[in-house]
Amino acid sequence: MQDLLTQLSNLRRPRLLIRAARIAVPDYRRATRLPRLLGYGMTQKSGPALMRLMCLEAEMNDKRENGDASYSIADHVELLTAVMGESHLMRAQMTPPQLRSVT
Repeated sequence: MQDLLTQLSNLRRPRLLIRAARIAVPDYRRATRLPRLLGYGMTQKSGPALMRLMCLEAEMNDKRENGDASYSIADHVELLTAVMGESHLMRAQMTPPQLRSVT
């Protein structure tokens, strides 16, 4: 089984969806977005949260590909933004402290 970051790098989505999510990533706030996407009252570490978000995003992508009437591009961008935001947090946690930039 591939690790989460490898799965993310292999993810293929339309360029416009990815571009919109990348624009929104700097404004991603975990404390407000995760409860809305994953359920209130659930605090999770980046790894498990990222796994759940990726499952939700895969379901959303299936709706997009099948032309499902309940598909929402705004919700899909929000999910992709959360996936990208959580992956950034996960990568930052994995980076040794001496390599992190000090700001």
